[in-house]
Amino acid sequence: MRRDGEDFVANVAAQAGDRYAYILDGSNPIPDPVSRLLPEGVHGPTEIVDPTLFSWSDQKWRGLQLEEYVLYELHIGTFTPEGTFDSAREKLPYLKELGITVIEIMPVAATPGTRNWGYDGVSPYAVQANYGGPEAFRRFVDVAHQLGLAVILDVVYNHLGPEGNYLRMFGPYFTSHHKTPWGDAINYDDHGSEHVRRYVVENALFWIREYHLDGLRLDAVQTIKDDSPKHILAEMQENLQALAASLNREVVIIAETDENDSRYVEASPAGYGLNAVWSDDFHHALHALWTGERTGYYQDFGRPQQVATALRDGYVFQGEHFAFWNGPRGTPAKDVPLPANVICIQNHDQVGNRAKGERLTALIPRGARKVAAALLLLAPHTPLLFMGQEYDESAPFQFFADFEDPELKKAVSEGRRSEFKDFDFSEVPDPEDPGTFERSKLTWSTSPENEDMLQWYRKLLEVRKPYLSGGERSADVSYNSGVLTMLVPASRPALRIEATLEPGARLPKLSSTTVTEFLFSEEDGFAVRISARPDEKPQLTVTVV
Repeated sequence: MRRDGEDFVANVAAQAGDRYAYILDGSNPIPDPVSRLLPEGVHGPTEIVDPTLFSWSDQKWRGLQLEEYVLYELHIGTFTPEGTFDSAREKLPYLKELGITVIEIMPVAATPGTRNWGYDGVSPYAVQANYGGPEAFRRFVDVAHQLGLAVILDVVYNHLGPEGNYLRMFGPYFTSHHKTPWGDAINYDDHGSEHVRRYVVENALFWIREYHLDGLRLDAVQTIKDDSPKHILAEMQENLQALAASLNREVVIIAETDENDSRYVEASPAGYGLNAVWSDDFHHALHALWTGERTGYYQDFGRPQQVATALRDGYVFQGEHFAFWNGPRGTPAKDVPLPANVICIQNHDQVGNRAKGERLTALIPRGARKVAAALLLLAPHTPLLFMGQEYDESAPFQFFADFEDPELKKAVSEGRRSEFKDFDFSEVPDPEDPGTFERSKLTWSTSPENEDMLQWYRKLLEVRKPYLSGGERSADVSYNSGVLTMLVPASRPALRIEATLEPGARLPKLSSTTVTEFLFSEEDGFAVRISARPDEKPQLTVTVV
């Protein structure tokens, strides 16, 4: 290769399907850091992919605005028995019928082996080969758009995985100036960072441009360290929105963070101008209240008033002391629109980071799960479902990996057991055991109990669409004498929720002269009633016991 300014260039005859590798200063052959496909794994050669060969049929697709989002998070490897994009594509009509509008795919950047959550990716531009590679991913997105479904991708810009990470050989991609839970930080502000920033920003644009994605979910942005005058997230969003404008499409960027910090969604220059953030407090408040768990970050939750605060404001901690951090957490939420808070009752973290990966089906009564679904789907926030929760999937979602290096495999297995040292070792699944991955696959059970819950979710999403897809998205929420009352929107309520969250509390009677009942469910001491006033645009009352 010859040097051409800041680049190294080689002109050779090649075509799609050919494979190549780099040898740097006598190193073993290593893949291109902008590989689109690594068919032989993260240590193997790069295969050339021509993105122009795919025939798209979504030319009229313009995407969805955040206010239309109902997210469904899925992991390609465990969503179907086959664990591929093509098999997942067959499920898209089911998701459309359910009432989902946006599919959020866990990371697909190339990882070691064939079993991984995706957060150990080491080749950010390459689509995991055993999922079907780039062409299968394009087919998935194209069909989703034909059905009116948007697709966003979970991407990781805070670290690279521990095996197959060759970026250090190509330049100053990491810096010891900052530390993260994974070691040296990605270099966004040290010597040579301008090239690193370009590499990452171009990656974000790559997914939108080449795969027609509708947005990105940015993993754990609180661990992205950048002291530059313009934060990398602000630079990324500016470039993404410029691309969206040029394509005449909507592109939504969502950040995962546990900080409750409004700067992520505030406009520049005060903030980074992202569209939304994952907001954990609603989940934590409900989970701690009904499971009684008080370890880790749950130690700061468990009071029913916190559920009301999360529904009214978006998040609970807005600068108050947070015992788990031994310091303050959060900023005022008043300037963060409720739809900018992505809330859930389950997601891959809250399920999979448990020792045994149990879902809510193993933790709280069925009636409580129906209550939680009603609060989630009929709140003015942006809801997220984790794959399978809509039909009460009982299979766990456990932490799994498939590293090739024997020492790393051993370290991961032992580290998982050490993390949960208070458990019997036999209770903590070995991440490297293929059985852990197999147990985490959806069963797609169609038992009467599963079908009943599935119908419940479908009905809730039918109710959500006409009342929460547009217009004012706010909530007036109070909690008195064991009863939570939420009115949505706050100024002219179209939705009323009355919920008894504590044993022994009684709900007020529903006046049949002012409301008409839509839905009702009562199980395990929990009841849900959804009603509307006939003299207005249909108004809903959701009553939870």
